[in-house]
Amino acid sequence: MLRPTLLATLLLSMLGSAPSLAEPRQLPSELGPLQIETVAEGLAHPWALAFLPDGQGYLVSERPGTLRRVSPDGRLSEPLRGVPEVFARSQGGLLDVQLSPDFASDRLVYLSYAEAGEGAAGTAVGRGRLSADASALEGFAVIFRQQPKLSEGIHFGSRLVFDRDGYLFIALGENNRRSTAQELDKLQGKVVRIHPDGRVPADNPFVGRDGARAEIWSYGHRNQQGAALNPWSGRLWTHEHGPRGGDEINIPEAGKNYGWPLATHGINYSLLPIPEAKGEAVAGTEPPHHVWERSPAISGMAFYSAERFPAWQHSLFIGALAGQALIRLQLDGDEVVHEERLLQPLKARIRDVRQGPDGYLYVLTDAANGRLLRLGLGSQ
Repeated sequence: MLRPTLLATLLLSMLGSAPSLAEPRQLPSELGPLQIETVAEGLAHPWALAFLPDGQGYLVSERPGTLRRVSPDGRLSEPLRGVPEVFARSQGGLLDVQLSPDFASDRLVYLSYAEAGEGAAGTAVGRGRLSADASALEGFAVIFRQQPKLSEGIHFGSRLVFDRDGYLFIALGENNRRSTAQELDKLQGKVVRIHPDGRVPADNPFVGRDGARAEIWSYGHRNQQGAALNPWSGRLWTHEHGPRGGDEINIPEAGKNYGWPLATHGINYSLLPIPEAKGEAVAGTEPPHHVWERSPAISGMAFYSAERFPAWQHSLFIGALAGQALIRLQLDGDEVVHEERLLQPLKARIRDVRQGPDGYLYVLTDAANGRLLRLGLGSQ
């Protein structure tokens, strides 16, 4: 007869829920004990997180195409009505979620998602008004479409960031069509900058240039999965997946070329060189601000500026999918001076990370039974 402890272990392994049930409440870190609390579980490949004001909970996008409200005590709502139909294949689906800077008055919620087209898909962005009972997005309308549509299921990007002037930045992938990242008549592999209603700002760098899309802010990007506004400088930071090696962080400036696929620190998954690559540094392109020679497969990005945990201030937190970690980069100004990897014992793919209004960090794990975790630092 099996002993009870052995029987329980076998049952947990068969159910596939052992990581949640056996989750450590505390893990070591360089700056003190890392406290971990599960806010919610049962999320289907959650992709992004937004905080509703006044302690009303969270909005979480699920890649298969649903948007849910999570209550402060972790209860999941039914899928919100009014969410657009998405192209939910491979890496495609419902992606980022961002509240309007004026949400308190306009209640607008912005979504990025993969949208089907004639034979291929691309990234789209739209917005709708959250109903009074938070059960639906009302009047959802598309404000941006990546043109042309070229993706067969991968490299959609995409993250949404509002800057201090209210412009909306959209960080896009190149749909695994490498050369398009250098082609200014296409929106693949670009950061774009638009007004919140989709209009193009008159001072965008390529406005009025023949053969160039006016929405473009910067180009030469691969597959951008993280973006955040630096709270000290007000500048946009983005990061992107390299091929095999060469994940990188950039600080995109107007009109600049960030190199892909001409300049890269990576190679093809076949172990052969990238055909278009001319080296790690190429004249006329901007070098990465920070690079990982071995790809953690980064996703999500959050600066830490809260008062709750002073030891984390001036850190940049980034999720790692293949690396199954939360990466903490210590900053001195803009310079990365140290790296620490957290959460590795959980063996979870980290899809998104955000600083909460309460000063805690919130993390989404990418799994069929994904979780929303709240992280803090305990005393030494």
